Formats: sequence, structure tokens, C-alpha cells
Amino acid sequence: MSFSFTILGSGSSGNCTLLQHNGYHLLIDAGLSGRETCRRLAALGVAPESVRGILLTHEHQDHIQGLAGLTRRFRMPVFAGSATLDALRPGSPISAAEPIACGQEFVLGGMSIQPFSISHDCADPMAFLIRADGLQLGFAMDLGYISGLVRERLLGCDALVLESNHDLEMLKAGPYPWELKQRVLGRLGHLSNEAVAQFLEKDFDGRARHIVLAHLSQNNNHPDLAVLSARRALLGRGIQEEEVDRRVRLSFQHRVSETIRPDEENNRRDQ
Repeated sequence: MSFSFTILGSGSSGNCTLLQHNGYHLLIDAGLSGRETCRRLAALGVAPESVRGILLTHEHQDHIQGLAGLTRRFRMPVFAGSATLDALRPGSPISAAEPIACGQEFVLGGMSIQPFSISHDCADPMAFLIRADGLQLGFAMDLGYISGLVRERLLGCDALVLESNHDLEMLKAGPYPWELKQRVLGRLGHLSNEAVAQFLEKDFDGRARHIVLAHLSQNNNHPDLAVLSARRALLGRGIQEEEVDRRVRLSFQHRVSETIRPDEENNRRDQ
């Protein structure tokens, strides 16, 4: 039995994650170009023809940039909320659309997938709880705040992929116009390093051995700040420093991140 995930790319310019279970491949989002997605899949030894579908969190461009090309070329079905699919039409040719709904669990390739609602400025934003082989992955990106439902769904996870979009001070001092800063900071915006740290220190149940910080802003964050903030929160819970270093990981915009198997405590670390 084998369950793993690999973030092909994550950040302001595009987001895409590969799920693998016993040879069955799924993507979460298609925010890289079709060509770049194929190139990064090939680097992992995965043929794009073997990808059985795309789970879509929402319809913003940095999550759908490669959607039209991938679905047209490889006939990949798209699994997304009905309102998200409506928002995509008629401009995005999707070979096959499979509506899904928050709270309604379904199974693909032996993976049980439970979409749940999050807060973001789009039609029907979703995060996912994915179960396989007795393991749980919580996947939550593009959310303005961590609601009670999100906290509940992330309990008991063996691995977490969690947005850590911006540093508050960098955003406030940065180049964005005031209206955009307000959008990012709002309850329909993005999670800050500080919000993630608060969750990790106060609400995280301590189970996940893999905590991947994702969707870092290129303009309003720095990888070192995101990691430092998360590390401080976990150290504040009394978790030993060596253990914290093993748990906290980064995803990257311009290269494939490490493949993580939630059943293993010591996956390969990126060099």
C-alpha cells in the first residue's frame, strides 16, 4: 500500500499538487501551465496520461492556469463544486465535469475525499480531507481565516498542507495598493504566517508529523519568516527542536517539492 503527495508548485503564480495511491494519480488544482505541469510530472516519472482527474479548490487563475490545456489534451475529468464549474463556463473547455459538494464524501482510486467549506472570495472554495490506508491528509489553501469547521476537519491528520501566504508587516509595507491589502487581510483573503502560528500553537492537535507551508506570496513573505513563525509556535507547545525541524516543510513556486508519505516520519528532505 502506498499513499503520497508531492507539491509540483505553490505560490502566487501557480498551484498544483500530485496525489498518488497505489499507482492511481490525481491532481489538486492546475495552476501551472499545461506544459510546465507535464514537465514536473515527468521529473517524478509520472506520465500525464496516467492522471485520472483534477480536484479543484476554486476558480482563481493561479489554480486553473493549465486546466484548459490538460483537460483538452488528456481528457482529465474535473471534480469541483457546482458554483465553481459554473464560474468556469463558458470560457474553459472541460472534457468532463464532475460536481462535488462540501460535506459529501466520495472515493477515487481508493482515496476517500471529503471536501469542506472554507472562506475565500470566489464561488465555492473548498479544502480537502483525504484518507487512504488509515492515513489522513488535510489540504487547506486560499482561506481568509481558520474557522471552527476547518479546525475540526484538521484534527487527526497525519500530514497537513496549509497556506502561509504573507507576513503581516511585509504586506502592510509592501507594494500592493491599499484595496488589495485589505482583500488579502480580510476574512475572504489569505492566511498570514501569524494566523498559521496561532493555529499551530493553540488549536493543532499535535498529531501531524508533516506540516507543509504553502502558497507563500512572492511579494509579501519570505520562506525563512514562514518557517520561523511555524517553528516558534510548535516550540511554544513544548515540542522538541529536533522534532520541530523534522515536521515543518516548505513548498516552492519554481520547483517540485519533496514527495511526502504520511506513514513515514523521516521522508527525504529537500537539499
